[in-house]
Amino acid sequence: MVRESGLLRRATWFYVMTACVIAVALGGAITGFVLLGQSWFQLLIAGALGLIFTQVAFLAHEAAHRQILATGPSNDRLARVLAGSIGMSYSWWDSKHSRHHANPNRVGKDPDIEVDTISFIEEDAVGARGLRRFITMRQGWLFFPLLTLEGLNLHLHSFKHLFNKQQVKGRWTELAIIMARFVLLLVPVFMFLPLGMAFAFLGVQFAVFGVYMGASFAPNHKGMPVIAHDAKLDFFSKQVRTSRNIRGGWWATILMGGLNYQVEHHLFPNMARPHLSKARTIVKEYCETLEVPYTETSLIRSYAIVIEYLNRVGLAARDPFDCPVRAEYRRA
Repeated sequence: MVRESGLLRRATWFYVMTACVIAVALGGAITGFVLLGQSWFQLLIAGALGLIFTQVAFLAHEAAHRQILATGPSNDRLARVLAGSIGMSYSWWDSKHSRHHANPNRVGKDPDIEVDTISFIEEDAVGARGLRRFITMRQGWLFFPLLTLEGLNLHLHSFKHLFNKQQVKGRWTELAIIMARFVLLLVPVFMFLPLGMAFAFLGVQFAVFGVYMGASFAPNHKGMPVIAHDAKLDFFSKQVRTSRNIRGGWWATILMGGLNYQVEHHLFPNMARPHLSKARTIVKEYCETLEVPYTETSLIRSYAIVIEYLNRVGLAARDPFDCPVRAEYRRA
C-alpha cells in the first residue's frame, strides 16, 4: 500500500506540473499575441499554439485512459473538457481509440488503418481512384505534407459525429465546449489582425497541430505487422508485435506525451506516463524470455520506416502496365 501510494503521488505531481507548464505556455502565447499586434511575427505565436494544443491532446488521451484522476467518471469529464478545448469530440475519439486498443493493426477492426486519403493496406490502395489514386501512388512522400491538414480533419470528424442522428453521449456538452473554444480563438484573431494575416495565423496553427499530432502517433504502429481479420493471437503477442517504441528517454516522453512507450502503453493502458519507463525494462526482459519480437528504434528511423511502408502499399494503386520498359518505349 505504501508503494502504491508513492506511485500515485508521483503521477499526481507529474500531471500537476505538466498542467502548470502548459498553462504558463498558453499565458505566454496570449501575452505575445497582445503585445505583437499586427505583425507577421504572430505566425510564431500560431505555431506555439499548435504545439500547446498538441500537449493538451496528450493529457486528454491520458485522462481518457484514466491515468490522471482517481475515478473513471472524473477522468472522463476531464478528458471531455480537454478534448473539447482543442476542438475534438471526446465521444468520437474515445470510441475510435477503444476499438484501436482492442485490435491494433487488425484488418476490419482497427479504425486507425481504415482508408482516409492514406491507404494502410494494399486492398484499399488497389481501390483508389481519381485524386486519391494520385495521392496513394505517392503517399509515403506526401504523408507529412498531408499531416498539415490533419488538424482540420480531426475537427471535421468531430463535428460530423456530434451532428449525426445517432445517440451521442454528452453531445451538447461537447458542442458547447468546442464552440466556446472556436469563439475564443477566432474572435481575437479576426478582430485584431488584418484578414490575410488572420487566415495565415489559423493556417499555421492548424498545420503545426496536425503535423505534431500525426508525427507523434504515426510511429506507434505504421509499418508494423498487419493482422488478418481472422487471425488468432493472444493478447500479449497481439499488442507487442504491432507496437513500436521510440528511443530517447525523458525528452522523447515529453515530446511525444508518453507515446514513445507504445508497447507498454498497449499492455497497460491505464498506467500513468511517469511509470512507463520502468515497465519497459520488465516487458523487454519478458519478451526476450518468450522470444516475442520487441521493436524499438529512433524517432528519425521510425519516420523512414513509415514512409517506406506507405510507399510500398501505394504501389498497389499503380497501373500494372506502368513498368519502366513501357515508360521507356513511350519516350522513344
